[in-house]
Amino acid sequence: MNLQAIIVEDEANSREILRNYLEKYCKNVTLLGEASTIKEGLQLINDKQPDIVFLDVEMPFGNAFDLLDALPERTFETVFVTAYNQYAMDALNSHAAYYLMKPINIDELVKAVAYVAEVKERENALEGRILQPQVKKAEGKITLPQQDGFQVLEVSDIYFCKADDNYTEIYLEERKILVSKTLKYFERALSDFPFARIHKSYLVNVNEIRKYKKGKGGSVVLSNGKELSVSASQKANLLSYFK
Repeated sequence: MNLQAIIVEDEANSREILRNYLEKYCKNVTLLGEASTIKEGLQLINDKQPDIVFLDVEMPFGNAFDLLDALPERTFETVFVTAYNQYAMDALNSHAAYYLMKPINIDELVKAVAYVAEVKERENALEGRILQPQVKKAEGKITLPQQDGFQVLEVSDIYFCKADDNYTEIYLEERKILVSKTLKYFERALSDFPFARIHKSYLVNVNEIRKYKKGKGGSVVLSNGKELSVSASQKANLLSYFK
């Protein structure tokens, strides 16, 4: 898939390196423009509506997160390009699709572009459709530990699981159950069933997903009408469940 891109980076040398790498190694990327400040970046993004933005973290008069906060509804994917690895978690929380360290590794750049292209292709194919997952119904049971013993649930009755610190909320059709286990525990416990980790806070029964919406990180709408956010790093995995 062809991608239209923008570079937002205050260092001219870094812009030149990335521009040359994209031209030489990422033939499916068309560079629409470059910006050296947050203000210029915002203007360029609003004017050009790119598919992908290569974004430096530290810039004069603000940083990457200021730019993203100013664009609450966005359809482009973000690839952070920075010399500072301490921003990795913030990048994921800001729905970044990929995190590249300077000096840029060409193989990692190619992977980042390929990831965004795959996500965009699937998003365009699935947006607005009533989704039918390519998985079988979740048939089986799961045991939930509780203070006074345990409870047995049909896996298919679970709509989604939501992280609550060291607890997990299990959402059923008309109620929820709070369990003193982490979401990671349930991700492992439900690994043999069609449950997808779509966000650091959500594990979803794929069979209950009805729609996918593009946006900052995207979101899914479940059969009960509940809408849940999808993190950019989990998009490709989620969308692989659907035709």
